[in-house]
Amino acid sequence: MTEHLDGAVIPTGFDVPVEPLRRAAHYTGEPGSIAEARAFAAHFVDQLRTEWCAAIDERVTGELLLVVSELVTNADRHSNGPYIVELEGTDASVAVSVYDSSDALPLRFPKDPRRIGRHGLEIVHAIATEVTAERVPVGKRVRAVVALVRG
Repeated sequence: MTEHLDGAVIPTGFDVPVEPLRRAAHYTGEPGSIAEARAFAAHFVDQLRTEWCAAIDERVTGELLLVVSELVTNADRHSNGPYIVELEGTDASVAVSVYDSSDALPLRFPKDPRRIGRHGLEIVHAIATEVTAERVPVGKRVRAVVALVRG
């Protein structure tokens, strides 16, 4: 809401931020990195609640943290170096991007309840509204968008 006073525009009330909230963190792959990435994402969700007044329930928060865990676990297992977690969010969605040094794109296996392991990308696809993987100059980026409001 704005008021006009002698040609000047004076903001009043509460305005939602214009730019998405963006944060990134670098991980070496040392033990504990996956837990650190989850804590980083949890703090990000708290910031979205505060700065964007995002109504994010505990179930969606848990799903978002699961997506972060799965993508970071894949980067940790399949790359030969550090990785970067980048989060970008608004009150409607959060995009989780993980950059790593491997240029091998992830494989999504067909559903098989008898298979032990290798369900991570299947889980990410079940939660996210969009999942992409692309090669970048330093390796690859895997990106998943999680809707915060379900309807």
